[in-house]
Amino acid sequence: MIFKASKRSGGRQLGAHLLKAEENEHVEIHEVSGFISDKVMGAMNEAYAAARGTKCQRYLFSMSLSPPAHESVRVETFEKAISDIEERLGLTGQPRVIVFHEKEGRRHCHAVWSRINAETMTAIDMPFFKNKLQALAKDIYLENGWAMPKGFANPRLRDARNFSLDEWQQAKRAGVDPRELKSAILDCWQQADNAKSFAAALEERGLFLARGDQRSFVAVTIDGDVHSITRILPDRKRDIISRLGDPAALPSVSDTRQKIAEQVAPRLSRYIAEAKRIAHHNMLPLIAKREALKVQHQAERQAFDTKLETRWNEEQRIRSSRLRKGIAGAWDFLTGKYFKTRKQNEMESKFARERDSHERHALIHAQHKDRQALQELIKENRRKEAERVLGLYRDAATFRRMRGGERDTDRARGGATLKPKRDRGLELG
Repeated sequence: MIFKASKRSGGRQLGAHLLKAEENEHVEIHEVSGFISDKVMGAMNEAYAAARGTKCQRYLFSMSLSPPAHESVRVETFEKAISDIEERLGLTGQPRVIVFHEKEGRRHCHAVWSRINAETMTAIDMPFFKNKLQALAKDIYLENGWAMPKGFANPRLRDARNFSLDEWQQAKRAGVDPRELKSAILDCWQQADNAKSFAAALEERGLFLARGDQRSFVAVTIDGDVHSITRILPDRKRDIISRLGDPAALPSVSDTRQKIAEQVAPRLSRYIAEAKRIAHHNMLPLIAKREALKVQHQAERQAFDTKLETRWNEEQRIRSSRLRKGIAGAWDFLTGKYFKTRKQNEMESKFARERDSHERHALIHAQHKDRQALQELIKENRRKEAERVLGLYRDAATFRRMRGGERDTDRARGGATLKPKRDRGLELG
């Protein structure tokens, strides 16, 4: 199970994120405990109010717990992991909120604790919490028999295409799949051996090599967004400079943006906009199916929960009827029959809770299977549309070089010499 954790403030913003239904297909408030309020936003306000009596700025400890994509993980597994987290970090007994999110056929959990000890009015210190959580996460993989990611077991084997949070948010705002963008830069790096061939390979993917503000190498997208190459590549900065040379020889970001605006953007952006329009049109049926599946699953869960509640109430009525009242009840108490009956009721209640939990998990697991099958279709559609846009970038780079009379070796294509192509309908002026 992958953990992401941080000490933070901003309780209201965090509460809004936990309840955000727009980005999640299902949002389930599992627990709000230790607070006066039983609502998420009320709990966040209480945590903030408690922190006002201290000097603590980051008064919350927020975590996300993400199990492997194709594992069917029961609620009890999440609860045990949260209990272990509290024990290792000293958060046992602290007020907490637990919320489950589901999207794309996967479920993950958010847990938030107040760090303020109400008795001492001090913040609970959690030294080296990242190291402790890393060790616990590995233990959970082993306990459940899940295949541990190579990069998780050994940091040296980590997939270099995994984005940081800042990179993900930047790429998301730009409308670019961050993994594809990072993968494209890595592919260009592996195939090129100098700055010229690297820049040529990047241009075929709609990226332009430039000099960053701090004399570093950056890639500028056609929309003018800047991505640090030295952060993306796994090589050390001095090795990058050794292959590409002094970044001072490259145009600045502002000059590169001007070049894009003058030579590429006015015409190429029309083609890309058209490709995106087509991609959006092709996705509409799948999006409609996704929304219909979401509504169907929500209705199924609501009907199932109503069924469970009705059955539970009826079983509780039967168990209660076993405990006689009045003189008969007093006699049962004196003879010990009352205690035997109560113990029987407690055992039946426990088994009924476990039965209901298993049945509800089976329903959610079946729904996840349906949603994952649809997600595979969505991913395949996105892949095809991404290839179409990539083809536009490649054609634009080829025609631009042909227009300038260049017939240099294109190292990004494995050393093949560029040959004239027939006009595919792209007009660059």
